Amino acid sequence: MPRLLRTVARTAVIAGTATTVSNRVSRRQAGRWAAKEQEQYPPEQEQQNAAPPPAPPADPMQDKLDQLKQLGELKEQGVLSDEEFQQQKAKILNS
Repeated sequence: MPRLLRTVARTAVIAGTATTVSNRVSRRQAGRWAAKEQEQYPPEQEQQNAAPPPAPPADPMQDKLDQLKQLGELKEQGVLSDEEFQQQKAKILNS
């Protein structure tokens, strides 16, 4: 019976050692594959941190219209006199 226990114990130690070594090799290989994959494909964060595309150029006519609307609101509120309104309007239209 002691021989049987010794044989079972030896088999358990060998199996445990084989499992440990196998797991270590698998983890090491997975790490190598992950490193190689990162070299091929840049991380998504770097792509997201890239500068956004430039905004399309503003329409100069729309800018003038917006300025004229603001100018009209100032006149209605009494901030600008008729003469000041006409002067500012001429500046906007001639620019």
